[in-house]
Amino acid sequence: MRKLGLLALVLFGVSVQAQGPNLEKDYKAIESKVIDWRREIHQNPELGNREFKTAEKIAKHLESLGIEVQTGVAHTGVVGLLKGDLPGKVVALRADIDALPVTERNDLPFKSTVTTEFMGEEVGVMHACGHDTHTAILMGVAEVMSKNKDKIKGTVKFIFQPAEEGPPPGEEGGALLMVKEGVMDNPKVDAIFGLHINSQTPVGVIKYKSGGTMAAAQEFTINVKGKQSHGSQPWSGVDPILISAKIIDGLQSIISRETDLTNEAAVITVGKIRSGVRFNIIPESAEMIGTIRTLDYDMKDKLNKRMVEMVSDIAKAYGGEATCVIKDATDITYNNPELVEQMLPTIKRVAGEANVQTQKAVTGAEDFSYFQREAPGFFFFLGGMTPGNTESYPHHTPDFLIDDSDLLLGVRALTEMSIDYLNSDLTPRLDIKPKG
Repeated sequence: MRKLGLLALVLFGVSVQAQGPNLEKDYKAIESKVIDWRREIHQNPELGNREFKTAEKIAKHLESLGIEVQTGVAHTGVVGLLKGDLPGKVVALRADIDALPVTERNDLPFKSTVTTEFMGEEVGVMHACGHDTHTAILMGVAEVMSKNKDKIKGTVKFIFQPAEEGPPPGEEGGALLMVKEGVMDNPKVDAIFGLHINSQTPVGVIKYKSGGTMAAAQEFTINVKGKQSHGSQPWSGVDPILISAKIIDGLQSIISRETDLTNEAAVITVGKIRSGVRFNIIPESAEMIGTIRTLDYDMKDKLNKRMVEMVSDIAKAYGGEATCVIKDATDITYNNPELVEQMLPTIKRVAGEANVQTQKAVTGAEDFSYFQREAPGFFFFLGGMTPGNTESYPHHTPDFLIDDSDLLLGVRALTEMSIDYLNSDLTPRLDIKPKG
């Protein structure tokens, strides 16, 4: 009888987790609020490290829920701490709060008409990447979870992050600064979840990839030194523009001939070249800047090494000199495979199995990756396109548009992933992630 009783208890426990917490009343109560918050934030966007009103709105909301609040993190970030009724692990949830210097073209009742100065120019400001939805969703999660502390075994840390799109020139910011200031400590985070809305995925759908899901972004600067001469006598000088052209061609051969693209995608793009002042002068120097995108740590190291070698060698072959300096912008957004496997049943329960889909890696970048270097993380994509829509606009464009009718799915997913994770005994190991 005792064995049967224990077996029944175990089966009952499994059944409860399979069904999930019964929060339908709280979800229904929060749905219209989340949409209203999103539209208000959309209408009043703020650029990175300048999200003063957005941060104030978030902080007031968290305080009204009785959540412990810290403001001014990484300039304008807000962190909330909610302790459950029972002790346990710590899970973090992150939403980015900044907008972009883009002038909105959509005809919406809550269209942004905000303008500001950015790098010396007057620009429009728009939530052209959906961070307004992320913020509203996490505010909704905080409200639902604050009403269900009895279901929380452990602690939830709400991270509202500024400057995901990058801080202004000369400033620090974003996830990296939050990590430097200790956001993943006190208490130490055991796992972190985040999401990103997608304008080209139908509402109701969640997409994900285990392992490398978004690329590491690096910025490179190549300086080429030649010898100035008259444009009519190229033999009397060393042409840095010719050398630059050969370097650009060589860099693409690293991708097409030296990189195993059956493993993961990789990109080298020269985005700007500057040289010369006049049509009949071969200049003394040239400068190129660009980006590298990689999804595998070994590939990243090999590409960096070959670029530095090749740039110098090509320049020498044509009588000049060149250097290549590479700087990290973001790391690989790496979804811990063990954590993904652990949380998939929850996501499928919330969205429906047919609506949870795997996807290929994205060569765009996310500084959520810096949080994932401190704790196992899972970053997924939430549909924001009206079903049946035949024309959706990419992120970071003036016509970017999100259907906010199903933001509640984001609230459900983050809430129930958090509760299920905290109530489980499994704690994924950070060292599953490849070393970088």
